[in-house]
Amino acid sequence: MGDQVKYVLDESRIPTHWYNIVADLPSPPPPVLHPGTMQPVGPDDLAPLFPMSLILQEVATEREVEIPSPVREVYRQWRPSPLYRARQLEKALQTPARIYYKYEGVSPSGSHKPNTAVAQAFYNREAGIRKIATETGAGQWGSSLAFAGALFGIEVQVFMVRVSYNQKPYRRALMETYGAKCIPSPSMETNFGRALLAKSPDNNGSLGIAISEAVEVAATRDDTNYALGSVLNHVLLHQTIVGQEAIAQLEMAGDYPDIVVGCTGGGSNFAGIAFPFIGNQLRGGPRVHVVAVEPAACPSLTRGRYAYDFGDTARLTPLAKMHTLGSSFMPPGFHAGGLRYHGMAPLVSHVKELGLIDARAYHQVACFEAGVLFARHEGILPAPEANHAVKGAIDEAMRCREEGVSRTILFNLCGHGHFDMQAYMDYFGGRLVDQDYDESELAMALAGLPSVTEPV
Repeated sequence: MGDQVKYVLDESRIPTHWYNIVADLPSPPPPVLHPGTMQPVGPDDLAPLFPMSLILQEVATEREVEIPSPVREVYRQWRPSPLYRARQLEKALQTPARIYYKYEGVSPSGSHKPNTAVAQAFYNREAGIRKIATETGAGQWGSSLAFAGALFGIEVQVFMVRVSYNQKPYRRALMETYGAKCIPSPSMETNFGRALLAKSPDNNGSLGIAISEAVEVAATRDDTNYALGSVLNHVLLHQTIVGQEAIAQLEMAGDYPDIVVGCTGGGSNFAGIAFPFIGNQLRGGPRVHVVAVEPAACPSLTRGRYAYDFGDTARLTPLAKMHTLGSSFMPPGFHAGGLRYHGMAPLVSHVKELGLIDARAYHQVACFEAGVLFARHEGILPAPEANHAVKGAIDEAMRCREEGVSRTILFNLCGHGHFDMQAYMDYFGGRLVDQDYDESELAMALAGLPSVTEPV
């Protein structure tokens, strides 16, 4: 690891504002619609779930949103996160490319998720909320909100997708260590969960189902709000601290990316690394080739339809226009649990429709091969989700080798895999297999998309 180069900013250079890409887009994203009226939602429609400060960020159009000083104080525990030049990986690939990765695994919960969890817990505390219900897939979001809840005195109830609850017991233990209650979803805690289990007692669950349960709890209890770890505009906004730091660190290196790669499930870590660079481009800066990498077993960007859909399986949420596989779509139980979501963030979807990003899908075995190669040369074990970004970056580096062209590649290593060792054990034991979704199930889910006449 001796050739590894690390770029670290002084904590005084933690960004003071989050970046809002909406201010720079050539056309505004489509509005979110109320499921009853099919008209754009207003602040009052979201008030049962979120504090007004987050609702205003959800619809914000200004380029910069100030980060409250108590949030920046917590960020100082691990931010600015390091940027590395992956020289050993470059040598192993025999590529002329320069590969950098922003490493978000240094946070207390081991991923990028606290960037928004801390902010959301702070704003809820300021609004007098003392309990939050949420969902989690792989457990990175659940453990991050549990951590933030502990800091701000908020009780956290986490509905964890059942297949991940069983696959990742250490994530569950981490949530409980921080004081959260972790429940396998679908559960007996909600009307929707009980109905699903009555029909299918062995239901593996999905992020859409877990969202439905958390929203049901929040919507039916006056003392409880809801928090989401990805997809929504304000969540993506909070993550842009990642890309802003990366820009400053690359300035230290005297470099700038030609290619930016991020894994995509709901879209938050991808937006966090990519949106500041896309914004620079939209304001006349250097052009970047931005690549969103998703699992082939749940390919919302590459196989989904760009349409209005519900964010959850029970259809309790407002309708958002996004690349979706259908809210009833049930992805296979592959190991990258944080990427098992039927839809893509509306802002990421809109940016793709504008032609500002490309998307590709990979099967999990190839991603784990890339992750193991990365770990053996760079020393950091990626989370299963992050392995998709590693695979995307390696493919871009190999393309540089084939073309004999030197390019700068940046990717977001959004979390470590220390709580995902069972996945690696399955990989080395030959038990990790590629899984494909059911084409007939996808067709049924897409056929069930809501019929929406878009507002003029």
